Amino acid sequence: MFQVDASWPKEMPNLWILGSVTSVFVDSNDHVWITHLPETLTPEETSAVQDPPIGECCLPAPVVIEFDADGNVVQGWGDPSTQDVSEFPRNAHGLFIDHEDNVWIGTFRHHRVMKFTRSGQLLMTIGEYDNNRGSNDTSFLGGPAGIWVDPEDNEVFIADGYRNRRVVVYDGDTGDYLRHWGAYGEEPDDSYSYAQEDPEGSPPRQFSTVHGVVGANDGLIYVADRRGNRIQVFQQNGEFVIEKIIAPETLASGSAFVIALSPDDSQEWLYLADGTNHKVWILHRADLEIVGQFGRGGRQVGQFLRPHGMGIDSHGNLYVGEASTGRRVQKFTVSAVR
Repeated sequence: MFQVDASWPKEMPNLWILGSVTSVFVDSNDHVWITHLPETLTPEETSAVQDPPIGECCLPAPVVIEFDADGNVVQGWGDPSTQDVSEFPRNAHGLFIDHEDNVWIGTFRHHRVMKFTRSGQLLMTIGEYDNNRGSNDTSFLGGPAGIWVDPEDNEVFIADGYRNRRVVVYDGDTGDYLRHWGAYGEEPDDSYSYAQEDPEGSPPRQFSTVHGVVGANDGLIYVADRRGNRIQVFQQNGEFVIEKIIAPETLASGSAFVIALSPDDSQEWLYLADGTNHKVWILHRADLEIVGQFGRGGRQVGQFLRPHGMGIDSHGNLYVGEASTGRRVQKFTVSAVR
């Protein structure tokens, strides 16, 4: 099972402090990347940057932070208070470092996905600031929440789900639209209404906050449909394979936030962060059967308050970022999953 490593991360430099952590990703070097929202910090938490300063600490950390495997800060970049919206996203949400070390960041409120170098130089933007034209449009996004890039063909899969109801795929080099699909591989319908009031009823026919997407080594695509309380699995062309309902009685934001797959070749285990019930579910990937869970709500070490982003390293250790007032990232070391 998993045990929290209270020594990770180390204290950040420069009196930095984190706001709501929206995304976590572990790169090929086992470096842990996060995005957070400085705008969620209060004046009391950022006394040093008030005008005039009202105290000695603290300063909002850069939006993007890279930690090494030991938890030391390697670098940080991105400041929406000084950079134009054309240069850096507002409300960063969704983070992926691809096979060429490009850094992909989404912006759920303003409908874009932006591609950067590892040091923060903007390379490409998909979508347009504050422009959303619905789930079947091929040029614009609508609340992108999660990103995965296929290393085989450099296709970018986007969980386009805060406003739209789809998974949409673009070319990672050109940004050209390739294809999209909704729940069950069907065409998304933005007129669909889902009351989320009957846990015993049928699951919604449309996605309800598509929040996470990840591809497996065998080519399957796993999608976290947050308010739908489910994981849906697809072929890369959008053909529906299977779904798994998780905690169907969960209302409000739902149970299915983000997915991580274990690093073994067969990727035997699937982990699902549940930001409403404040836990991580453990599933056997082959049949999506739930085999365990860990975590409970709270602010003590090892507890969760709104687990919202999650990544996994080459040793199977999980890194969980907490949004809302959780405002931290914790490391959980793996001993056994059986």
